[in-house]
Parts: sequence; C-alpha cells; structure tokens
Amino acid sequence: MRKGVLLLGGALALTSVWAVAQDSPESLLPPGFDRPAPKASPARAPAPAAAPAPARSVPGGQAPVVQRAPAAPGTVDAPVASLPSVATPNATGIKLPPIDVLAKLTSEELTDLLGLRPKFDIPAAARRSMKQIGLLAESEGGLPAGSLAGQNASLVRAALAGNKGMMVSRWGHILLRRALASRLDAPAALNPADFAALRAALLIRMGEGEAARALVQDVDSGNYTLNLTQAALDAYVFTADFTGICPAATIQGGVRKDAQWQAARAICTAFQGDGNGGLAQLDQQMGANAMPKIDLLLAQKYAGAAGKARRAVKIEWDGVNELTPWRYALTIGVGLEPPPGLMKNAPLQIDYMAATAPMLGLGARAAGAEQAAGAGILSSAAMVDLYSQIYANEDIEGDSRQVLTAYAAARMPAESGFSADAADIVASMLTAGLDLNAMRWAALADKGSQAWGMLVLAAPNRSAMVEASSLDAFYDNDDSDDARKSAFLLAGLVGLERISPQDAGEFGKKLGVDLTRETRWTKMISGSASVGNSALVALLAGLGMQGESWAKMTPLHLYHIVSALHRTGFDAEARMIAAEAVARG
Repeated sequence: MRKGVLLLGGALALTSVWAVAQDSPESLLPPGFDRPAPKASPARAPAPAAAPAPARSVPGGQAPVVQRAPAAPGTVDAPVASLPSVATPNATGIKLPPIDVLAKLTSEELTDLLGLRPKFDIPAAARRSMKQIGLLAESEGGLPAGSLAGQNASLVRAALAGNKGMMVSRWGHILLRRALASRLDAPAALNPADFAALRAALLIRMGEGEAARALVQDVDSGNYTLNLTQAALDAYVFTADFTGICPAATIQGGVRKDAQWQAARAICTAFQGDGNGGLAQLDQQMGANAMPKIDLLLAQKYAGAAGKARRAVKIEWDGVNELTPWRYALTIGVGLEPPPGLMKNAPLQIDYMAATAPMLGLGARAAGAEQAAGAGILSSAAMVDLYSQIYANEDIEGDSRQVLTAYAAARMPAESGFSADAADIVASMLTAGLDLNAMRWAALADKGSQAWGMLVLAAPNRSAMVEASSLDAFYDNDDSDDARKSAFLLAGLVGLERISPQDAGEFGKKLGVDLTRETRWTKMISGSASVGNSALVALLAGLGMQGESWAKMTPLHLYHIVSALHRTGFDAEARMIAAEAVARG
C-alpha cells in the first residue's frame, strides 16, 4: 500500500491574539475582554407629549359623526396639488434629473433614485425568524441551540474571527464544521445576522463554500447586515454561483460602493432581464479602471450569457500573475480553465473550490480533491464516488490516498502477512472513523509499534491503563523529529484518561513535556468543558489546532483539546484526533 498522508496547506495565522493559540498562548483574550464594559450614560427624558385639544361637549358625552356631503356636479372637494416639475423635488422629496438623463438610467439606477427598492423579497407570512440560524438541529447531529446564547459576545466573536481556517487535524476540521453549521442562538449582545456572518466567513476560510452558502441562505435578504452581505458574496463567489447573490443585491442595493459589489450587481442586472444595462455598467467600470481588466472581462463574459444581450468577449491572460477566488470562479463559471501556470501557483483555496465544482471535469476535480480530502472537506465516501467515475474513464489517471482507501482497508483480512503494513492500513481506516474495523488489527500490532499507538488511542470504551513498558518501546521505535509522535501519544493518553498519573509524569519527564502548564487558552477550554459547553469547546479547540502541519501542534494543546472533547460528549472526535496526531505527527 502506498505510504504517506496528506498534510494540510496554507499559512499559519500570526496576526491575532486568537489566531494561533499554540504560538502565543498567553494572549488569547480579545483586547478589553478583562475590563468591564463602560456604564451607559443615563438616557435623556423624553419631552412631554402635547396635550390633546379639548373635545367639544355634546349631549351624551360623545362627539357627533358628521359625514361630508358630496360635492355638487362640476365642482371639486379640495384643490388639486400641482404635479412636480422634472427639475423640482417630487412628493417624496427626491430631486429628479432631466428627462434625457432619466432615459439613460438602468432599471437598477432608477430604482435607487426613486427609493423604490423593497426591504424584503418574500411575503411577511413567509419570513423566517432570526432565532437559531443554522443547518443542523440538535436532533440531526448539531450542537445544543442555546450553547452560546449566554456567552460573552466578545469571546465568541474573537474565537470565530481569529481562526484563519487552516487546521492541522482533519477530524478537527470536521468537528468545527459541525459546530459552525449547527442551528444556534446568537449570544445576547451579538446581532444574529452578524453571528451568522462570522460563522459563514470562517467556513469559507476553511474551504467549506457549500456549507457557508447554505448558512447565509438561512437568513432572509432583508435582514442582512453589511457583514453578512460580504460573507454571502464570498460564499457565492466560492461556489461560482454569482446569481445567488442577486436577491441580496436587489434588497441591499447601493449600500456598498466597492468595485466587486458593483460588478456583482451588474451581473445580476443582466440576469434579471436587462442585459444591455448590466453590460453598460461593466463598461463604465472598465472605463474607470475600477478592477483589473481580466476581472471585468470575465464578468462581461458571464453577464453576456444572459438574455438577448449576448456579447463575444475575448479573455486575455497576458500580464495576469495570480489567481484569485473571484477570477477563478468566473473562469470556470463561463466554461473556461485558467492557464496551467496560474493553476500551479494558485493558493490552496482554489483547490478547495475545484474539488466541489460541478462544472469541472473529473480530472480537474480530482487534483483539488486530494487536498480537500486531507483537510476534511471531502469524506471517504465522496472520494470513492469521485474516483469510481475516474476509474471508469480510461483516459484519466491519478494516485490513491488514505482517505480514498479507507473502506477498502476495512475489507482487508487482519492477517499476519499484512502486519508490515498494519500502520498504514489502520491509519487509512481511522481517516473515515472506522474504529471498530481498525480494532481487528489489535492482536497483530506489536506493542510499541505505530499501529499499536494509534489503536490504544482509537479504541472505544478502553478501560485498561497503558503500561509504561509499552510507552518506552514506542519511544525506542519513534523516528519522528524530537520524538513528536511519542509526545502526542502521551498527550492523547492523558486526555483520554488511559494512563496512570505516575506513569504519565515519568514519561513526560523523559520527553521533556509538561502537561500541567496553564495559559489563558488552557483555562478557558478546560473551564468550558467543566460546565459541559460543547459548542464553546469546539470553537476553542479549532483555535488550538490552527497550522499548516502537525509540526505546529504542541503536546500541551493536544492534551487539552482531547481532554475537553472527551468530557463534553465528543469522545469519538477526541479519539480520532489523538490517533491522527500519532499517524501524521
């Protein structure tokens, strides 16, 4: 079996005190979090309401109801207000331009000018509540809805905004995605729409465009804030679904003036029936050099496919040195592919976009799928579906990976003839969470081997303590840098309570690992676990798992992550993350 596993790519975030818990564990709280909020100044008392005019005294204490007599023929009841001239303000106070200028306005511009833009695009009876926004209810595998409702809004905001989305653990990625997609109440002091925006933005940074798009679609466009509008636009760009933003663009209108938003609105104008108007807006942007030429050319080609205003646009890549999500999404959206040189140097997010893009060919999707599967975006079942189609096509070639082979490994007989490959076989099964299948190899795994190390961590309901002699044997066989696998094994066993405190202390001294050290982050994740707050534990665990490879993980953080998950109902995830650390560390 081919050895090796995928490592996560991307840059390790360093710019926020929340960005990398393991690199700066002493500064995890957002600025001012420890300081009490300033007291609100007393509100000025409202002015007393004017006293109503005294009613005219009438017999019986009731005012008479007098119906107005109809006017005589040829007369009017009241003077008719003169119609406003084109150059004067109309009844709404809007000063209209001359007729020749009005004739040149697009429907979008005219709507904005007259103030006719609707606040909602659905009837009142069909509008959705802003409570418990998300995709997964607790009964469907989501987290408890009220998990974050009573939490400090600054803490939750910092935990979401400070996570750059790249995590060393595939299972950590899966856990965080589940938490972000859960149907949750917003913290009391955080706007529900902004709470959804923070979650969607993190999902996009994680490469989870489809989940982010579904999340923003759970909020009515009329309730969008600027933050949610941006997150929605990014989600639709990620999924190459540019018309998806059109309901929000119709409702929000000109709240934003940036070039990307205006280009998206122009595309929507074209697809809403005004092709000439949409292309005219893009032409204006081209003349003003509002965006790089390639971006506007691609937008023109996309908009030109709508209605009768078809336009042939030649895409020229000369002078283009980078591939952005906007650029890539428009390219594949119009049925083209970027030059190979740009794809070779493209950021990892482009691979994630390609992995789930239905308009791409199987070969292009497979290239991105390898990275996406390693990160946790694609499951083993999804990889099997993709490669089943690829292997049915003799013209497409590609290599297998451990995520792809998980179910095949589960069908292999546990025989001594395969014992030399036991570590790879076990690691492959555990990428898909097939722990019971993996345990069939326990009898063949030599104590102290890597396969043994993964199995003592992954075993469900293990009660026996690991012996010190087995740990010493594992250490002797450990060829990782600075015995990192041994340190991860110790951290996982302590977190899962599968080693005695005495043996843990002695082995820790041998490795030079201190799992008793405390930081603000360790106190917060341990405290959240103590009160059973699984959602906050998941968010804090995501912070502690940031990085481009397992070399960025510390045993201290792994211990607290595994321990907190183990104590808050995430025992399966805790076991898989601990075993993954030994496999990939």
